[in-house]
Amino acid sequence: MLETVWFVLWGLLWAVYFMLDGFDLGLGTLMPFLARDDREKRIIYNAMGPFWDGNEVWLVTAGGATFAAFPTTYAVMFSSLYTPLLIILFALIIRGVSFEFRGKVDSPAWRFIWDSCLFIGSFVPALLFGVAFANIFAGIPFDSRGVLHGNILTLLTPYGIAGGVLFVLLFTMHGALWISVKAKGELHNRGAALARGLWVALLLVAAGFLVYSYFATPLYDNYFKMPILWLIPVITVCSLLATRFFMWKQGWWKAWFASCLTIVGTTFFGIAGLFPNMFPSSLDPAYSLTAFNSASSHLTLKIMLVVALVMVPVVIGYQVWVYNLFKSKVTDTDLAYEEAY
Repeated sequence: MLETVWFVLWGLLWAVYFMLDGFDLGLGTLMPFLARDDREKRIIYNAMGPFWDGNEVWLVTAGGATFAAFPTTYAVMFSSLYTPLLIILFALIIRGVSFEFRGKVDSPAWRFIWDSCLFIGSFVPALLFGVAFANIFAGIPFDSRGVLHGNILTLLTPYGIAGGVLFVLLFTMHGALWISVKAKGELHNRGAALARGLWVALLLVAAGFLVYSYFATPLYDNYFKMPILWLIPVITVCSLLATRFFMWKQGWWKAWFASCLTIVGTTFFGIAGLFPNMFPSSLDPAYSLTAFNSASSHLTLKIMLVVALVMVPVVIGYQVWVYNLFKSKVTDTDLAYEEAY
């Protein structure tokens, strides 16, 4: 029972991370196509500035929960996916540094360097997270010792790339909606127009990914065994349609929240299909790591559950306060503050 509870929490932590940091990653990816001048770039930076580091707390939490609750899965996952995860780490580092360093020198060349770092540090994680999770859904070629049979190119299968494209579209639409919430004038209009266009692309890719998953993965086995799970993709599709409806009504906050639900639903589509597997092997199902054969002791899981029930609401409360505090649009007055990016 505790293993199942922690499997759900594990999936939830990843879903919350993708939901929150997704708009940061998406907006950083879109900045070269959205911003026309330095002022608009600064608006984009300050639209993300109060939130991005708090959002990444969920990545640390998801990784920490994997390490503590499912140490064997953590060990094999982080060794098998070592190269892509290391690339993601370096990309997130240069992304974080770009926020702090961009305004240190009043030079167009200097700002261009850090704007490029923001783009790379946003696009690369969005793509590679999608590639990694798609490969997990399909199965990773590792043996009984947890040794990967292949390299990073082994992960760049058509299905893996499809997962990467799906994540990039999810996050960029999410980011376009966020700038539509936070900006005024022409930047708002461009963000809104881009969100509408990305929605169409996302709809087509998501539909193709669902069909592709039927042939490339065993995810649907659980859905046929437990028909109630079909509520997950149904709710996800409804939230995606609701996102477009709220765009049409120009309810940008509502559209952004509907996009949040779309990302959570997309994540849980894969998580529900995986169960009880956490890191399946494509070489032999007997090598697969599950919520049961890779979990920590019951005592550890009990202690961690108590800690999670106490601390996670505190983190959620803090982030709700931050989002409420900085809910207003970014204006020229905000850019004039010394603390502004």
